[in-house]
Amino acid sequence: MSSEIPFTLRVRYGDTDQMGVAYYANYLYWFEVGRTEFCRALGKSYADWEAEGVYLPVVESHCRYKHPARYEDEIVIYTKIGELRASSIVFECRIERASDGKPLAAGWTRHAFVDADGRLIRGDNPMRRWIEALRDDGGVA
Repeated sequence: MSSEIPFTLRVRYGDTDQMGVAYYANYLYWFEVGRTEFCRALGKSYADWEAEGVYLPVVESHCRYKHPARYEDEIVIYTKIGELRASSIVFECRIERASDGKPLAAGWTRHAFVDADGRLIRGDNPMRRWIEALRDDGGVA
């Protein structure tokens, strides 16, 4: 299995400005779609993590814009796990236009592992064990 998992969607009219160009903040939303679908494709949804007591608030983000996405473009969001620390995880994303593979944006989001009360979880937790097991099986890099 590849370490990146793709998810395809179409740029909606409401995602764009009057010129038909995707609004810059939507890329961070698309990163969220990518990481949600990444987890789901590997067998665990965000609801599953929350049921196990692990919440993933974004604590840092970065996006490098390369080319604009436009209304009705079909885009592919590629997501993979980046750095895994004792109390956080980084999801790396890149977005391409499906029709020609043109790179539109790339970036990452860092998420803290916290419990239902918002307290930081350090070290062992169900999500961390899941990621380490996937890495051991060669499922993710």
